[in-house]
Amino acid sequence: MSSTLADLVRAPVDPGILDEHAKREVRRAILTAVCVPGYQVPFGSREMPVARGWGSGGLQITLAIVGVDDIVKVIDQGDDEGVNAVNLRRLVTNTTGAVETTEVDEATVIQTRHRIPEDPLSADQTLVLQVPVPEPLRGVERNMAALAQMHAEADYARMWVSLYEDKVRNGVITKSTGYPCLVGGRYVIATTPIPRWDIPRLHQAPFLSLFGAGRERKIYAIPPDTDVEPLTFDDVPFEVERTPGASCSLCQATEAYLVEIPPSSIGAADGRWICSDTAWCRRRRSEDNQS
Repeated sequence: MSSTLADLVRAPVDPGILDEHAKREVRRAILTAVCVPGYQVPFGSREMPVARGWGSGGLQITLAIVGVDDIVKVIDQGDDEGVNAVNLRRLVTNTTGAVETTEVDEATVIQTRHRIPEDPLSADQTLVLQVPVPEPLRGVERNMAALAQMHAEADYARMWVSLYEDKVRNGVITKSTGYPCLVGGRYVIATTPIPRWDIPRLHQAPFLSLFGAGRERKIYAIPPDTDVEPLTFDDVPFEVERTPGASCSLCQATEAYLVEIPPSSIGAADGRWICSDTAWCRRRRSEDNQS
């Protein structure tokens, strides 16, 4: 099975974690979310055999769309070998019969927490993001009925005020992860705790992005070729994270998203930065060795 939009109505084989009724409900929610980009679609989230914070919403989406012909990549903060990534990948492949991979270009479904791969994704790939808090307006309004009304009326004035106050207090907009974005000119979404570095990859992307929040029981989507515009002011351009002069201590890359590490960490004794995307970094080093 290929996890393209046309195949979402088909039922892959899964021997037990989600029954067929649950998978159909998730796929119906996905189809609604694709039809209304950025809209948070309620769904009957099930209890999953994972700890809190391990992405039960993303896992349910993945189990609902993956079949035996799919190739699955799971990353946690860009790392294929993190505890979260390894165990979720094992769970998905063992219960669906799908094949696992660490290479982006081989994967048909990529489940991720807090990163989008550095490599460009194609139209035949689906990105599934784990979402802790799907409501972008939670920081400015706590009442659920008021939040629903604000979305219905496209009233995002309080979000703009919040960004303005941040700018006035700090000189810059300090919000980094989960930066609010306007999708398709209509709904503001929480982009999950991905860094600002990854947000430009969502704009007019050729791939389908699916966001699942298990505890909040919401699914939303960014279909292919959809505008994704970070909220910002005309005289305050949107900027991604950059550390002047920093480079990966393993592959010397400067054009990737870098994370800071202690100088004494294994493999990085000569530097304080490494690539967040470990597969991208590993392939870059391999290509350098071959050349």
